[in-house]
Amino acid sequence: MRYHHKTKEELIKELSELRKTESDIARLDRLNLIGQMAAGIGHEIRNPMTTVRGFLQMLVNKEDDLEKKEYYNIMIDELDRANSIITEFLSLAKDRLVKLKPVCINVMLNSLYPMLSVEALKQDKRIILKKGDVPKLMASEKEIGQLILNLVRNGLEAMEPKGTLRIGTFYKNNEVVLTVEDEGTGIQAEILDKLGTPFVTTKDTGTGLGLAVCYSIANRHNAKIDVKTSSEGTTFIIRFALPSAKFASVEDLVACGSIDN
Repeated sequence: MRYHHKTKEELIKELSELRKTESDIARLDRLNLIGQMAAGIGHEIRNPMTTVRGFLQMLVNKEDDLEKKEYYNIMIDELDRANSIITEFLSLAKDRLVKLKPVCINVMLNSLYPMLSVEALKQDKRIILKKGDVPKLMASEKEIGQLILNLVRNGLEAMEPKGTLRIGTFYKNNEVVLTVEDEGTGIQAEILDKLGTPFVTTKDTGTGLGLAVCYSIANRHNAKIDVKTSSEGTTFIIRFALPSAKFASVEDLVACGSIDN
């Protein structure tokens, strides 16, 4: 019997893949723990907040003093901001129910592009789409839309004015691949391994929940997120495995076309 002695390059590759798998498992464990906490306390926190907001809104409507009105509105805005953070936490829940249907990611990008383009123009930046022929996915349109929005907004915030964000789709190895590439300064190594964990962020005022939501959505859709980063920018690569025959008909798997902007 002959034994295959692995080369140094093969061993290094295997070790690298093992470390990445361990990192992914640790990240998902953290997300699942936080998701369970969110599901347990999120609604309990929301109930008193909703009551307080209702009374503040009533006071605003009855108040004639403009200065007091302004204070009440500030309080309402802060409650709404806190509520939005709770909503993001709740979206991390592992057992969150999602309704799957045939979704064409290219069609979604076409729908989102006008809004994203305007947002980029306000920051003196631009977005380029490069879409290939890809099959439909069995997915939650709302959740995939949220994933795209979060990644694009993060990419825009990472860049200086005049920067270009590139969004691409293609089909490879029985996967639909979505890429979001920015021209920022990259992600520091000490943050990269913890990326996707709530409150781990490169922003001065960020919560890190946006990326955490992306990882949670990807996990619910059996997708993988890879990150390539350097001083010239960062690329998020999301790989969606094609649905099996029991979830989709042949018609659902036809290519949904590409239209470049």
